[in-house]
Formats: sequence, structure tokens, C-alpha cells
Amino acid sequence: MNFEGFTQQDFETFTIEGLDERMEAIRGRIQPKFNEVGQLLTDDLSSMLQNEMFLHIAKHARRTVNPPKDTWLAIAANKRGYKQHPHFQVGLFDDHLFIWLAFIYELPNKEKIATNFLDNIDLIKQATNQEFYISLDHTKKDAKPIQEVDLESSLERFKNVKKAEFLIGRHFDANDPIVKDGEKLYHTIRDTYEALLPLYKLSFK
Repeated sequence: MNFEGFTQQDFETFTIEGLDERMEAIRGRIQPKFNEVGQLLTDDLSSMLQNEMFLHIAKHARRTVNPPKDTWLAIAANKRGYKQHPHFQVGLFDDHLFIWLAFIYELPNKEKIATNFLDNIDLIKQATNQEFYISLDHTKKDAKPIQEVDLESSLERFKNVKKAEFLIGRHFDANDPIVKDGEKLYHTIRDTYEALLPLYKLSFK
């Protein structure tokens, strides 16, 4: 395995001024690592789900002025895109790494997924532990540990508010040694995804 984890320089990418300059650093520093670990994780998920999965690396193509505050890879069952589908993410902000199973606002059947989750809320609790986090907006940093979140009201909001989202997974501080250890980080991401597979499968019912 060539994946060596993420360095302090990778996180410092998000302090670089200017869209072109920051995008050049994202493409040079981070995206090759996303490609390496993403290919492994895509193969793992394809095997675990017995269904072909596809790797997508964020291009930030719509940006014309403001440089991205974060960047990510996504793995979905659709070859053409991921935003309208339940998908798995790994990404970086300037101060942490995130690992998500993501259900974002572009999902066409968001209400049905939320209803499934509300009807099976115990399954979510069984799949996770105190190390897991919840986010209700993928563009913001303010995810919370799952034990600090009212899961039912979060899912009700996901169901009823058009722009609401639901992301579940793990967070690691940029200074956490695991982030810099490629093999440990890969296995941690893989284990996180595996724990969340029941939720992923439930979202398709």
C-alpha cells in the first residue's frame, strides 16, 4: 500500500490565499492521496456490498472566486455522480479529517430515507458508539459527538427541511497520530464504513 496518511502540510493547504493557488496545492498534495486510499476503499465497499462502487474526487469546478475550505473523496454506487445518492466520504478541513456516510440535500428521496431511519433509530444506535459524530450540514465544521445530539429531532429536521442533511461517521484532529499513519488510517476508515453498512443498506429500502 502506497498510502502514507496526511501531513501537516496537507492541512495547511487551506490557509493558502487565492483560488488558483489553493486548488494547485489540493491537486498536487491531497488528490493523489485521495486516489490511492480511495481506490482501496472503493474495492472494499464493492466487495462488502456485492455491488460495484465508484470513486469520485471533488473537483470544486463551480468555484470562480472563493477557494474551498475543505476537500474530499466520495464513493457511491453511481458512476456519473454522488451528490444525489447515499455516499461515503473522506475529507479534510484545515483542522481535522472527516469520515462520513453522507446523505446531503440533493437526494431526491430524502424524506423516505429519513422515515426509514426514524423507524429504525435503534439500528443507528447499535451501529455506532461514542466515537461517532453527526453533522447536519456538510459545508460546516460543527459536527457533534453522537451522544450530544438529539438523534430523533435531527432526523425529523433532515426529513422536513429541504436543505437539511444527515452525515454520520468519525472525526480526527489534524494532530492525531492516526491521521499521519497511512495503514492505521486506512483500516480505521474501512472499519467505520463497515459499521455504517446497515444504515447505507437501509437507505435503499
